[in-house]
Formats: sequence, C-alpha cells, structure tokens
Amino acid sequence: MPDTAIPPTIPTVPVTPAVLDALRAIVGDKGLILDEQGKQPFVTDWRGSLVGTAAVVVRPANTEEVSKVVKLCHDNGIAIVPQGGNTGLMGGATPWPTHQGILLSLGRMNHVLEVDPVGYSMTVEAGCVLQTLQETAAGHDRFFPLSLGAQGSCMIGGNLSTNAGGVQVLRYGNARNLVMGLEVVLPNGDIWDGLRSLKKDNTGYDLKHLFMGAEGTLGIITKAVLKLWPAPKDVCTAWLAVRDPQAAIEILSEAHAASEDNVGSCELMSRACTDMVLRHIPGTQDPLKAETPWYLLLEWSSSRPRQDGAEGMSEKMEQFLADQMEAGRVLDAVISQTEAQSRNMWRIREGVAEASRAEGPGLSYDISVSISKIPEFIDKGIKAALDILPTIRPYPLGHIGDGNIHFSFMGPKGMDRGVLKQYSPAITRAVNDLITSMAGSISAEHGIGIEKLDELAHYRSRIELDTMRTIKRALDPKNLMNPGKVLRLS
Repeated sequence: MPDTAIPPTIPTVPVTPAVLDALRAIVGDKGLILDEQGKQPFVTDWRGSLVGTAAVVVRPANTEEVSKVVKLCHDNGIAIVPQGGNTGLMGGATPWPTHQGILLSLGRMNHVLEVDPVGYSMTVEAGCVLQTLQETAAGHDRFFPLSLGAQGSCMIGGNLSTNAGGVQVLRYGNARNLVMGLEVVLPNGDIWDGLRSLKKDNTGYDLKHLFMGAEGTLGIITKAVLKLWPAPKDVCTAWLAVRDPQAAIEILSEAHAASEDNVGSCELMSRACTDMVLRHIPGTQDPLKAETPWYLLLEWSSSRPRQDGAEGMSEKMEQFLADQMEAGRVLDAVISQTEAQSRNMWRIREGVAEASRAEGPGLSYDISVSISKIPEFIDKGIKAALDILPTIRPYPLGHIGDGNIHFSFMGPKGMDRGVLKQYSPAITRAVNDLITSMAGSISAEHGIGIEKLDELAHYRSRIELDTMRTIKRALDPKNLMNPGKVLRLS
C-alpha cells in the first residue's frame, strides 16, 4: 500500500463459518475461492505493487446471485470489494490489508445478452471482456469505441465503474458517454433495473451517472446497455515527427476541418518513450527513424467506404501533412500502408505501461488540463520535477486530443524503488499543485482508488467532498461497499 496513506477505518466483521456456508449455498463451490494461492491474483493489483487480503473470493454467475451475496453481507456487516478484470492502476479493486470481508469478482458474468444493430445498442453483462465486445460489435458491422491498452483482459463493468477513457475519447467521449442504461445491485442487495435503450429520458435524476466513476463504492454494476456506432470503413493512421507540443496541438486544431471531422485519435509520444517501448516490447519497429524529441500518432476514420477514384482518408491526410510540413509543424511523417504497419504504431503507444514495468521503478501522473495549456504544463511540470531530482527521466505521453497527459517519469538509472519513493511526495505535490493552478484534474481517467485517496481530499473543495460523503452515506450507510476507496468518510 502507499507509504504516505494512512489506512482508512473500514468494517472488520469477519466471514464466519455460517456466512461461508450461506455464500456456498448461493454460488456453489465453483463460485468460491478459499485457498491463498487461488486468491492471490485477485488481491494483488495489476502492477504487483499493492497487495490486500480477503477471506474469500466470491464469483457469482448472475445478477440474482450478486444480489443475494450483497444482501447476506449487508445483513451481517461484511465489507465487499467488487472487481472486474483487475487492470486498474489506482488500487480501486484491491482490498486493503485490513479487509476481512469478501472480494466479489464478476468474471463469470460474461454474456452478451442482445445486439441491436438497427438501434445501435448492445446489452451485456458486467464481466464481458472489452475486446470481446469490440469484436462482437464488429461482427454486426458496428463499432464500440472504448479502446485502451488492457482491452484484452479488462471487463466492461470495471470500465464503467471507473469511467475509463482511452484513445477514442476525443471523438466519442469517455465510458459514461457510451452508456444508455445500467443494472446495478445496491449496497443493501436491491436490484435497480435501469436497462433502458433510450437516448432521451428526462425523468428526474439520471441515476446511472451516480454509479459510473464511483469505483464500486455506491453499488455493483451488473449489466449495461451500450451505444454502438457505424463500423469504420476508411481508416488512415500516421506517425508524425513534430516540432514540439505546441505544434502538436496546432496540428490537432487544424486536423478537425481537414479530415471533415473524422479525427479519431491524437496521441503524443516522446522519443524517449518510443525508444523505451522499442527496447522492451518484442516485435515493435520504429515507424520513423527521426531524431526529434516529439511525435504524434494521428488517426482519421470514416464510416463511408472508400470509393474508386474518390479522395479517401489517406489522400486527405497526405495533403494535410504536406501543408503542416510547409508550416514547419511537421518535420517528417509516415502514413501506414498496411494494417500491420498501423498495428505496429498502435502497439508502440499501447505498450508504454508494459515497457515501463520492464524499465524499472518510476512515477506516473494521470492529469488533464485544457488542450491549449498542454505545452505550458509539460514545460513547467518537467522543470518542477527536475528541480527536485535532476537525474529523473521524463516520459510524457498521452491523449492530447482530450487534454489528458500521462505525465510519467522513470527513476534515475541505478536508483532503486525505495530511494525513488523518498522523492515521490515532493514531486507529487509539485506536479499536482501545478495542475490545480492551471484548473486541471489530478486524475483524468484512472480514478482515485487507494492511490489518490489523500490527493482528492487535499485538492477538492469542502463542498464537493461533503456532497460526495452525503451520497455515499445515503446509499451505503454501513460503509460496506468497497470501503476505504475514493473518499475518506471522516
């Protein structure tokens, strides 16, 4: 657990033999994991840096079983940590070491219940793996745009509970923008059925938005109605060497009109970050051997099939890049000619987290500022970190199309994790103070979980924190639902 975090007070009622028997009666033997080795992948976060405890891992097979498990825990005062694919980066799905309750995994609830290609929607269970949903939509000539590096193992319930972002937010919005309806098991075991395929429903409070981004602290998302879009038919991916981050945001600004509003993704990469991926991720190739410090991965896509003789995305991109070279913003560029070349570009971008783990200890900040302030933030943020630790290695990258930068650093060569941690509080305070002074966010898409519990308390206003606590206490007065995450109650 984070060295700086004081563990919050969470319920410590144990799982008794009688409760365990009752759980077994609900989910059966195959729905329980009791041995320590079997529990280990569930109580350890993806990075391997946070490890908690759970008396038992419970794996219900449907909503009714979730409801019965939650009601049993509610009646007995037992805390619950809900979990999807366990790919989060803030410890939101990892139990605290003081947790004595259950971990509830939704992985068995992995059915696509309905696809409505005419109405552009899909109804799914929370344990569906994101990539499966992308492929299911594609099989119906439709497109589900949520896309992130962990899509082969993350689950849609966790994506919605953390309001996941990813590389398509620029065009389609984050997870909460991709949902029409939810089914949620509330902290007392009641089931709220909000599975409505409606784009317009103005009947009071929009309850589904309470649960998206709440990280399982207000209830457990069990099903969702997701929005679909037409499948892309003409896609162009390019890797650009650019003058600097200021040029990058100017390129993006002009790309909207030049692509006829077809910019799908715009990802900033540094040379250092690209080289790190090339070092550690087998099979990746440098798309552009240019010795410049900054790069853009730019993708345009249209649902209109390319017509013979007509100007498609590639031709539009070629002309646009020529204009940007003439303006001095683009120094060199390559447009992918094959799907394999495009996949290689995306593998470099999506392999950063994996490469960072292989590179060694580091610090990472998931921040957002308004797009026009990105260059200023990068300059000032790097300077602030270097003033504290001059040999730290900056690796900024991210979704500049939506103002989200993963402001990352690798420790100085030869510095171990323990020594780097001594510098972490000062660098974190400097970076987050800068973000706040620029009216930005200390968590753009990764959430709060355990890791940013104290940062949220430090940077959010009393009114905001009190309002959040009021909601939490109203829905979960016993503080049994993912306790000690997102919000300190006192």
